[in-house]
Amino acid sequence: MRIYTLLILGLLIVSCNKDSKLEEEIAKIEADFIVERFDKAYMEAQPKDLPQLKEAYPFLFSKHVPDSVWVDRINDTLQHELLVEVNKAYPDFKETKNDLQGLFQHLKYYDKTFSLPRIITLTNDVDYRNKTIVTDSLVLIALDNYLGDEHRFYQNIPRYLAANMKQDQILPDVTEEYAQKYTFQKERKTLLDEMIYFGKLLCFKDKMIPFATDAEKIGYTEEQLKWAEANESAIWSYFIEKELMYSTDSKLPGRFIADAPFSKFYLELDNESPGRLGQYIGWQIVRAYVERTGEDVMKVLQKKPEDIFRISKFKPKK
Repeated sequence: MRIYTLLILGLLIVSCNKDSKLEEEIAKIEADFIVERFDKAYMEAQPKDLPQLKEAYPFLFSKHVPDSVWVDRINDTLQHELLVEVNKAYPDFKETKNDLQGLFQHLKYYDKTFSLPRIITLTNDVDYRNKTIVTDSLVLIALDNYLGDEHRFYQNIPRYLAANMKQDQILPDVTEEYAQKYTFQKERKTLLDEMIYFGKLLCFKDKMIPFATDAEKIGYTEEQLKWAEANESAIWSYFIEKELMYSTDSKLPGRFIADAPFSKFYLELDNESPGRLGQYIGWQIVRAYVERTGEDVMKVLQKKPEDIFRISKFKPKK
């Protein structure tokens, strides 16, 4: 037993050393950029400054919207109040910029064709369904969606959504946008398909932002993550016993995948559970696949869900 324990300890040390050397290598990758604070520029702008703003940020001004609308927004007291609150919460952007730099270094390591985008902060009238937007050349971050879960602007937003409207979710949200761009999965018909798809996105975060906590990656509190870990075996047993894995029931994503205040097992434990537990289990399946195969994360994102599930030989924590 002692020899077995020493062997496991030795393997863990080797693995940690390997990971440490990889992170040291990634940290040397150049990924310098500036953050363009469009939110600040708009707050300080006068109507006469509109042509200059439109020239610098043409993609933020629809050609179908007349200049008079933009001038009205510059003069609007509610818009000004929103911008003031953003400026109070983010007088600078150093901490999040450092996190984004870490993300970009990892992206450049895993994707040799990756080029740094323009990073622009702005407001979007608290459109919490579009907190971040990522294209090949742009990253737009609407800071009015990250003022803190208890902010007065969020009082009419469901609490399970407002819970992630805080600064430490900017990095996971941007990373997820990139994950969606890199991930291909034709099959998304069954619950298993959905679980594996979101498991891929979360596994992408494991590789691209290893310095973030697991709770931050999935958008749970530490208590919610501990609940999921402690009940992993029971959740898995439920999915298997109810024969949900290959079901195409359209209600299942709403019960176990989509944002929700809790997962819907239709049991007493529902109110104790966090939402999106199907995503959590999918994450563990994809992690098991990566651990078993050692396959590059970019290749994993292209794999068929059934292949990932079969090869992973996933077993939940007891």
